[in-house]
Amino acid sequence: MAILLLLTYAAILVVAFKLISLPVNKWTITTAAIGGVVLVGGLLAAMNYNHPFTTDGRLYFYTTAIVPTVSGHVIEVAAEPNVPLHRGDVLFRIDPRPYQYVVDQKRAALAEAEQSVKQLKSSLDQATASMSKAEAQLELAQQTYDRKSSLLEKDVVSQAAVDTASRNLEAARQQLIANQAAAERARLAFASEIDGVNTTVARLQADLDNAEFNLSETNIVAPTDGYVTQLFLQPGMTASPSTPAMVFIHSADKLFAASFPQYALQNVRTGDEAEIAFDGIPGRVFKGRVKHASDAMAQGQVQAGGALLDPADRARQGRVVTSLEITEDVSGYQLPPGATAQVAIYTTHLPAVAIIRRVMLRMVAWMNYVV
Repeated sequence: MAILLLLTYAAILVVAFKLISLPVNKWTITTAAIGGVVLVGGLLAAMNYNHPFTTDGRLYFYTTAIVPTVSGHVIEVAAEPNVPLHRGDVLFRIDPRPYQYVVDQKRAALAEAEQSVKQLKSSLDQATASMSKAEAQLELAQQTYDRKSSLLEKDVVSQAAVDTASRNLEAARQQLIANQAAAERARLAFASEIDGVNTTVARLQADLDNAEFNLSETNIVAPTDGYVTQLFLQPGMTASPSTPAMVFIHSADKLFAASFPQYALQNVRTGDEAEIAFDGIPGRVFKGRVKHASDAMAQGQVQAGGALLDPADRARQGRVVTSLEITEDVSGYQLPPGATAQVAIYTTHLPAVAIIRRVMLRMVAWMNYVV
């Protein structure tokens, strides 16, 4: 920009000295030199502070590294380079057979567990019936013992008969205790539940869900609308969660931003007018506006770690990234993501100087034809 101003000033001097025939002496030469320094320097200072310019504009875009969550041999690559895709379209497929085998195994185990729950119910019913039988036998043994004891007092039966009834009573009591324990074990086994589902069945159902998820992950799909570029994945290769398989470029949510020196943004405000001249579209200047006047600089960031701050690492001044919105339609142009541009922002200060900045930006846009 300074070179263009100097060349313009030099052209004015040529016209003045050649066409108007100004005398060439030490006074006119000195005046022209001092005037050039004052005029060009003053214009540059006024423009840089009130209407900043940068050659560091860029159309940024979002990418996603496509990393499969399961590993296996690639059997199909459905995506093609630079062909638009919609969300959910298949990018590539991993051999699903090993994961299908696991699903089949988990389904069989779950069916077996569900059948076992029915068997547990039968075991509980059987144990409950055995306990009821033991209770009846204990009651009968108790009655027999009581009757024998009464008859012994009347010398109707011998002491041996009473001892036999006592042993039968104790055996019936022990049998009841054993049957009660068995019934309790059957009840606990059958009543082991999580949210109304048997614990074994719940665990195997979770295993089956996980196996089905892994099976579904053998089809890797597009996360949003976009496309794949520089596609190197081929059938027969092995894909794994440790290595990205391709790069997916999102079609939406592109961001245009430019970096400026810190001093240049003192007067810039959100909504200020901007103009953009893309390197790839010579001779055209597009309208825009400031979306966010300033952003954090990388030179000032700190992160938790085991090292102290080193000022030498942050000695560089750093530039402020400013996001802008292109208000004109550029869809009719071949403007690849990552395209560079020159950007000028026009504040409300010194609007007359902004005219010079507009002229200079258009000169830069025309120079893109040859540079």
